[in-house]
Amino acid sequence: MLADLGWLALAWLGYFLIHSLLAADFSKRWVGTHWPRLMPAYRLVYNLLAVLLLALPLYFTLMPDEPPLWQWHGAWRWLADGLALAALLGFVYSLRYYDGGVFTGLSQWRRRAGQVEEPGDLRISPLHRHVRHPWYSLGLVLLWTRDMNAPMLLSSLLITLYFVFGSRLEERKLEQRYGEAYATYRRAVPGLLPRPWRRLAPHQASALEARGRNPDSSGWPRDKKMPPGEGGETPCCKS
Repeated sequence: MLADLGWLALAWLGYFLIHSLLAADFSKRWVGTHWPRLMPAYRLVYNLLAVLLLALPLYFTLMPDEPPLWQWHGAWRWLADGLALAALLGFVYSLRYYDGGVFTGLSQWRRRAGQVEEPGDLRISPLHRHVRHPWYSLGLVLLWTRDMNAPMLLSSLLITLYFVFGSRLEERKLEQRYGEAYATYRRAVPGLLPRPWRRLAPHQASALEARGRNPDSSGWPRDKKMPPGEGGETPCCKS
């Protein structure tokens, strides 16, 4: 079993490495410099690879017939499944605040957009008023409300660590892009675990969005939409 867990860990680490490298600005700039004609398809290919490359770590996670380490029973099962359902509904609700065409890359491909960067205004959705990375948070709920065997536990731990460290890397770029507006947002709202005493009221979110539209705070033009979503970069609304 230890050998199988070792292969599982390597599969996830390889996936995280490839995913992070492709999401990095230097990778986009390199492709934009050497193969500019490929840039309209960059986001689309990035998302396709993100899905296809999941096959290997998911295979090692789900295929082994390992005994459970723990299982939810009785009222705890109802609670775990209720939280998982709430997380799924949260995903569905959040989609109304995302541009699906831009997020998937289809919009860039259709209009043959060749920009390396496509930043947009700072936008703070209702979920982003409570946590900076709601998709990561909802994903963690889905992970940790499932029954656990050794492969599932290892996968959940590795994904959790990747969300924690990956979100910090994303936020460095967001702070460079949106300046003090994002720094203020970061200080006011927790990253992954919502806390009732740390959230933004609607008027506070609107004030930060207005500051994020100020070119003096980030240096970027505001006539473009940046692909919203987690796992790449997100102007609050990626991982």
